[in-house]
Amino acid sequence: MMKTLAHLFTIRTRFEAFAVIYAIAVGAVTRGTMYLQTHPGIAGYILFAACTAAVFIAGAKILDSTERKRREGEERRRCSDRRRTA
Repeated sequence: MMKTLAHLFTIRTRFEAFAVIYAIAVGAVTRGTMYLQTHPGIAGYILFAACTAAVFIAGAKILDSTERKRREGEERRRCSDRRRTA
């Protein structure tokens, strides 16, 4: 049951990764604008920049993990093809 539930939350394709990154970015910008309202001046801008920087870091990690999964899948296919031909 838990495996089935975990499978629903697995990001498998780059399209899904970009959709998740977009959702994170929208939330970060919303949070950043709240910081600008509650912390006027330079402090608000620094907090806004921190929110958006976190999106870049998370996005890079998500895209890297989907790329790694794709490469591992290709490697598995190549290995299985070699076994069949040998």
